[in-house]
Amino acid sequence: MARTESKMLALGTVAPEFSLLDTVSKKTMNLHSLNGDKGTVIMFICNHCPFVIHVNPEITIMALEYQKQGINFIAISSNDVEKYPEDAPQFMRIKAKAENYTFPYLYDEDQSVAKKYDAACTPDFYLFDEDLKLVYRGQLDDSRPGNGLSLTGKDLRDAIENLLKGEDINPVQKPSIGCNIKWKSNA
Repeated sequence: MARTESKMLALGTVAPEFSLLDTVSKKTMNLHSLNGDKGTVIMFICNHCPFVIHVNPEITIMALEYQKQGINFIAISSNDVEKYPEDAPQFMRIKAKAENYTFPYLYDEDQSVAKKYDAACTPDFYLFDEDLKLVYRGQLDDSRPGNGLSLTGKDLRDAIENLLKGEDINPVQKPSIGCNIKWKSNA
């Protein structure tokens, strides 16, 4: 299991637009139709990564909690499905239902969205404000598979709470750590 860190896109970056297939509804969705009234969490995840499997319970809980408060969640998988067929759209749909995702699980087939966001690993978390400006990027919390720390979502939760309260978000943010995005050989 390779450990790759987030690249830490510059704070203040405006979220790049995208239009991707939602593997659950089988409809094409774009950022401006999915962004939240008060903020948007964009997560680069996949089905097979042990780091994502580890955080799935917490992201599901957080989405349920914060969607009611105007923070939308969007999951995107950008992995090469030829080399990692378990991450293919039909299996993404199964995973989304099994994990009770209340958010779209989008497929970035040509990996262009991951490149626009400078995503590097799964999971990779981004929090944008109501104007779609980046206010947080990095880890969910300090918990990792096998490190014995409880899964709390503390880092992302703190950023969301501060955003909702209109308070400053600490600019010192820890990168996420996970499996590298599985890039296509021609990418």
